[in-house]
Amino acid sequence: MDKELAIHAAKVLKAVAHPLRLLIVEVLQDGERSVGQIIDALGERQAITSQQLNLMKDKGVLASRRDGAKVYYRIQNLNVIRVLGCVYDHCEPKKRAKP
Repeated sequence: MDKELAIHAAKVLKAVAHPLRLLIVEVLQDGERSVGQIIDALGERQAITSQQLNLMKDKGVLASRRDGAKVYYRIQNLNVIRVLGCVYDHCEPKKRAKP
């Protein structure tokens, strides 16, 4: 891996490295959602959620579109889901085999 690729990878990982941002990605795994739907799913304040959505959009993790007064977000690069799946697999406690 060259240095430029490592820098870009670190930026993508930083863009999702927050509990609320991880939950947002989880909500969006099933497809596009409006900001209101994301807020309802997470139970978080609108200002905080919008800030996190914009941060991930700026880093290329999410994409958005406007339809009238509503803004819809979706995952721009589905590889993010695969990477997070690996992280979640690593973090799950290992089930111990009974002797």
